[in-house]
Amino acid sequence: MSRNDAAPGTVTAPPGRIRRMLSHLYIQCLIGVLLGAAVGWLWPSVGADLKPLGDGFIALVKMFIAPVIFCTVVHGIASMGDARAVGRVGLKALVYFEVLTTVAMVIGLVVVNVVKPGSGLHVDVSTLSAKGLPPEATGAHEGFAEFILAIIPATLVGALTGNEILPVLLVSVLFGFGLHASGEAGLGIARGIEKFSTVLFTLIRWIMRLAPIGAFGSMAFTIGNYGLGTLRHLALLVGSFWLTALLFVLVVLGGVMRLNGLRLLPFLRYIKEELLIVLGTSSTESVLPRMMAKLQHAGASKPVVGITLPAGYSFNLDGTAIYLTMSSVFLAQALGIDLSLTQQLTMLAVMLLTSKGAAGVTGSGFIALAATLSAVPHVPVAALALIFGIDRFMSEARALTSLVGNGVATLAVARWEGELDEDRARAVLRGEISYAPTPAPSAVTAEPDPKETPAPTHAPVPAAN
Repeated sequence: MSRNDAAPGTVTAPPGRIRRMLSHLYIQCLIGVLLGAAVGWLWPSVGADLKPLGDGFIALVKMFIAPVIFCTVVHGIASMGDARAVGRVGLKALVYFEVLTTVAMVIGLVVVNVVKPGSGLHVDVSTLSAKGLPPEATGAHEGFAEFILAIIPATLVGALTGNEILPVLLVSVLFGFGLHASGEAGLGIARGIEKFSTVLFTLIRWIMRLAPIGAFGSMAFTIGNYGLGTLRHLALLVGSFWLTALLFVLVVLGGVMRLNGLRLLPFLRYIKEELLIVLGTSSTESVLPRMMAKLQHAGASKPVVGITLPAGYSFNLDGTAIYLTMSSVFLAQALGIDLSLTQQLTMLAVMLLTSKGAAGVTGSGFIALAATLSAVPHVPVAALALIFGIDRFMSEARALTSLVGNGVATLAVARWEGELDEDRARAVLRGEISYAPTPAPSAVTAEPDPKETPAPTHAPVPAAN
């Protein structure tokens, strides 16, 4: 029966509308997540074997993170009229990060003491073993001095070939200042870096077409390997953690957006594709290049985005902060260890340091928790075995919360620095100015970043959206 011969009263969606819906990346990712969960539930062994799909997608994106950060930061600093503004942006960002991280930890501490998800388990510590835990969780953990020294790469180029964000940021800032101070000598290099970044974002746009496959593989592995039934054993911890993360996002981050004249829900709609990718992959690194481009498109200047967002991936992990406080106190409750307020505050102070080493990759929060328990002798590290099986179900909430937190932080710092086009930001969040993954070739030099102020000797260079 043809479409025109459809029975009276039936409603058929035009094929064109369906095709348009399926062309959106967030719809494709949503389908991938749902299909992955179904495969992992119905065929667990098959789902567990699909892990390479998610790992491969994340690896492809991570391949571009260092050069994208380098190009964005270097070009942003080189095109600024006042180099001192970079230090001012960095200082404001670090202060913001510490305040919000502390707030997140305190909220997690309050909730876990009120809900008491671990009370009544009465786990015998002698029955616990660290066998089966990741080697990173039971090995030696670096101190604060080692963490600082690790930011300095062995070579200038070595920072771009490593897996850490902070060394890349350090080299990028230094190189950007060098180009800025070189005047005409650095002008050609700055233009070349800007054009190179356009090529990078084109390649990333191609790779992001594989995001639904990556989300499918990661979700199938999670459900297939751990099973939906795993949640029943520690559902109170998992549920209270997700609710606490949601409370932090809606109340705290929503309040920050309101203070800056913006609204949180439109922002969440704006980054819905990135949220679905993170939900499927449990990794914020998989969307870092797209987040940088989208925040620039929303009116934040390239230097602020280039400094604040990558730095936030190491210094502003709100989701991990909540996870650390709730999990550590939960383990103490499960073992029957009564932690005093002083002991809990001591653990919180240690977590402010250990959380800084947790990058935006899957499982890093669990390693940061192990580092915390190693530094504070109140709870044995072997207790991690109690939550190792369900950690993956909390990693999605950690990643989602941290992603939203870093996006909000970038917009807030940009506004405080006077580097946010507020009218454009509101129009973008309302959907009046749509986001294009990459500009058309003819438009690469046609639309300069409205918030960039080029140095007197530098020609204006457009942002790579």
